[in-house]
Amino acid sequence: MKLIVGLGNPGKQYEKTRHNVGFEVIDALSDKWSIPLNQAKHKGIYGMGVIDNEKVILLKPLTYMNLSGESISAVMSFFKVEVDDVVVLYDDLDLPPGKVRLRQKGSAGGHNGIKSTIAHLGTQNFNRIRIGIGRPSGPMAISDYVLGKFTSEEWPDIMSTVEKSANACEAWLKTPFLQVMNVYNQ
Repeated sequence: MKLIVGLGNPGKQYEKTRHNVGFEVIDALSDKWSIPLNQAKHKGIYGMGVIDNEKVILLKPLTYMNLSGESISAVMSFFKVEVDDVVVLYDDLDLPPGKVRLRQKGSAGGHNGIKSTIAHLGTQNFNRIRIGIGRPSGPMAISDYVLGKFTSEEWPDIMSTVEKSANACEAWLKTPFLQVMNVYNQ
């Protein structure tokens, strides 16, 4: 069983914000694979399906970003998902919009959702897809920037990145994550 997690914040006010790009990928996969997100348990909303003979859970933690690990660890525990069978998608300030980076391990890099995930999983060794949102061009607080909505100029690059990230998740169902990294990190 594979667990694909998109990080974000619940609520209308956070829709289409930079911090919620992980949720965007989960929504795209939900549509693409016809897996409705209709289960509200384990501090998240999720859906389950079978894609390419692989059981898949799509998860959007509803704990707010800083407590994302609570939902991820609860789902992993309940469904007995191994850490190697998890991928976490999240926004990254250090990548420009339109760029995607896959990693198998690493620090949180200042991302509170990843800090929480590392704390609750007890390891930094889990698959992740970092989705570039860039940094603010002028003097702006990082929190205001990540909680701000994408501009109309940024939106095409973000939608392209969401599609790339969804395609990487789909490839991972058939191919080891390291091989998927080699394709998508070019």
